[in-house]
Amino acid sequence: MKKLFFFFWIGLLPFLSQAQDLEAPEKDTLPTIIPPDTFIMRDLYIDSIYITPQAIETDGWLLMNEDIKNELSGAVDNMYNFKFDRAEKQFRSLRRRYKQHPMPYFLMGLSYWWKIVPTNVQAKQYDAPFFAYMDSTITFAQQLYDKDSKNLEAAFFLSAAYGFQARLHSERSNWRKATICSRHSLEFLQKSRVANGLSPEFLFGEALYNYYAVWIAQNYPLLRPVILFFPRGNKELGLQQLKMVARNGFYTGTEAKFFLMKILANEENDHFAAMPIARYLANTYPDNAYFQRFYAMMNFREGNFRETERLSNEILTKYNKHMPGYEAIGGRYASYYLAYICQNRKDFPKAKQLYEQCIRFARQTGEVESGYYVSSHLNLARIFVQEKDLGRAKEHYEEVKDKAERRTDAFREARDFLRKNRKV
Repeated sequence: MKKLFFFFWIGLLPFLSQAQDLEAPEKDTLPTIIPPDTFIMRDLYIDSIYITPQAIETDGWLLMNEDIKNELSGAVDNMYNFKFDRAEKQFRSLRRRYKQHPMPYFLMGLSYWWKIVPTNVQAKQYDAPFFAYMDSTITFAQQLYDKDSKNLEAAFFLSAAYGFQARLHSERSNWRKATICSRHSLEFLQKSRVANGLSPEFLFGEALYNYYAVWIAQNYPLLRPVILFFPRGNKELGLQQLKMVARNGFYTGTEAKFFLMKILANEENDHFAAMPIARYLANTYPDNAYFQRFYAMMNFREGNFRETERLSNEILTKYNKHMPGYEAIGGRYASYYLAYICQNRKDFPKAKQLYEQCIRFARQTGEVESGYYVSSHLNLARIFVQEKDLGRAKEHYEEVKDKAERRTDAFREARDFLRKNRKV
């Protein structure tokens, strides 16, 4: 259902939590009743509209203000590098001067969103301030829009703020609220897109919609009848637009790179194209826990174990220092990668220690059916078999059999071992 709500939103939303890692995604569940006012925009079509700058009045738009961009460049970088206190200090300074403008409230809300992202959107302690700042964004943007319906900057902030709210409401299974926010987000996206030719900031939402409208239809056949009620997308155009925003966007540039990296790695399975983006984000924002672990994951999958080892050790060091964003989820990734590397070096004592650490991290976050949890038990079982400790091996194979999906090789290996060693 979270993927379905992607249709309604198209502002600056950090997307689908399960796309963060390349483990098998959990099956989404649809709510029992989809509210009747969900599907109301069937006649729309998302394509690109470019208007010459002279045709739109932009006086007073902070998005287009070069002085504001220069002032906030450091703050935006600090936010993505998880230096939240520094970033928010500058955002509050902007708010003192522009109390009736939606931008400072939106940036504060975005800062809280990035506190949620590294937890796979599980952490709830930031929900209240996040929703409060997005509500304020909507209030002040709506006031501007009510005064002037041609204020496309106001429409942009309305689309983005409603979209973020829809995203988090869907994560929290607040389906009714997610539906309402999503509908408003798409409505204002349609209005703000007239300014696409003015700035890449306005094009970002359309790029995401164009791509995912097609991708979801291709990957979720059961949703195709529902998708008919939504604007049509264009996957290739969406990717082109997203790359353009990634190159040229100021406020949305990093968000576009973030999405482009995940789309290329996960949806398009083009790791070669995703790797330079992952490397850029990890190197540019070395304290961003999400970017670090994604880059570590990319290196691990590509067999670049030297870089994987360096990154994983840094992730665990920052976790032990309690740095912002370095949670048990990142510890689970890093511990598994290091354990695997140690196992291949025949350093079994260290490998066993790290696999056990990965298991503890997975239990902390309740992800005991994840690939890393199951694989940690599986590899521990194999090590104990090599060490001829069949009793300990049996303990781990029993956990694999209990948690692994029945059609997997891991399940079959555990089942076969347990059948042959019933008396152990």
